[in-house]
Amino acid sequence: METTKTKCVHLPELNLKDDEIRLLLAMKLLQDGLVSLGKAAEVAGFSEKAFAEILLLRAMTPVKYTDLDLGKELENA
Repeated sequence: METTKTKCVHLPELNLKDDEIRLLLAMKLLQDGLVSLGKAAEVAGFSEKAFAEILLLRAMTPVKYTDLDLGKELENA
């Protein structure tokens, strides 16, 4: 069962729209490895595909490989 929570954060005036703040939060959570691509996309309010495209436009890789994962991928290529 999927649940949502409402969080209220008081910020100084940033001249950012709510959806921009959600996108930045989602990107940071993904970058820090705290959530999956799918969960980050959900936080940002986008489909996984759309969110991945946004990440690429911002020079962020949607999928992170560890050295071990990358080695396995290269062996199987």
